[in-house]
This record gives sequence, structure tokens and C-alpha cells, in this order.
Amino acid sequence: MLQKKVCMLGSFAVGKTSLVRRYVESVFSENYVTTIGVKIDKKTLSVNDVDLALVLWDVYGEDNYKSVLPSYLRGMAAYILVIDPSRPATFESAENLHSRVLETLGPKPFVLVLNKSDIKSDWEINKTILDQLSELALATIETSAKNDIGVDEIYQTIGRSLVPTAQ
Repeated sequence: MLQKKVCMLGSFAVGKTSLVRRYVESVFSENYVTTIGVKIDKKTLSVNDVDLALVLWDVYGEDNYKSVLPSYLRGMAAYILVIDPSRPATFESAENLHSRVLETLGPKPFVLVLNKSDIKSDWEINKTILDQLSELALATIETSAKNDIGVDEIYQTIGRSLVPTAQ
């Protein structure tokens, strides 16, 4: 079995923990609980007939991206960068977190997630940052942890990037 570390990165309250819980436990809760430090979950999926264990590091969200400890990023194979488009400041935070990963580890595959599509009428897109990050990402996926929209797609996309295809 192949095992890979994947970090969930983004500002506070963008829905990182909700996305992980929806994927791993198939549950959603309206109650917001701040992640302190890092919460680690694991889920196995099959990609190209290979069992892949994703070790999901749900890293605390903070608007001061510099406080994300490089030790949380070490050993990371890929990451999921989560934005809450109903809070425009989360675009800039995502851009800064992406830069932090590049400074710390160099380029890593990532999926850009626009979470909370269930309140899409409240979205305010920063098109400049979205376009820049989308161009670098494996995919840009609109999700709703609440309504279970696009959640599996995030992890399948990351999984496909981490499992070599048979030649």
C-alpha cells in the first residue's frame, strides 16, 4: 500500500475540517470548532488499482500565513488549498500559503478548492488571484462540505496525482 501525506491549507473557517470530516466520516456539522495545531486523519482509496492511504493533515487556519510551521509541511506529497469565496480575504491568504509551500518545499501538486458553494450568492471572486492559482493547480473544484458536493472529487484528483500510472 502506498501512503502519502496531504495537507489541508487555508484561512480559518474556510471549511478545511468540514471537508475532511465529510470525506473521511461522511458527516457535516454546523458547529464551528477552531483547529489547534494539526488534526490528522487517514483514508484509503483505490487509484489505478493501487491502494493509496491519504494521511490528511488538517493544519490550523490563520490569516497570518507565516505562522504555518514548516514542520507541518515537511514530508507533504501534495496539498489542498481551500478558499471561502464569501470572504474575499481568503484569496490573498491562499496565495500567501501557496508561496509559503514554494519557499519551504518547492513545487508540489495541489488542488484549489472554492468551498461553500451552497452560499454561492455570497461569493466575491478575486479573479486575479483565482486565475493565477488555477493556472498552477491540478484542478479548481467548487465544493460544499455541507451538501457533499465536489468533496470526493478533491481527494480523487489528489490521489491520481500521487499514484504513478502503469506503463
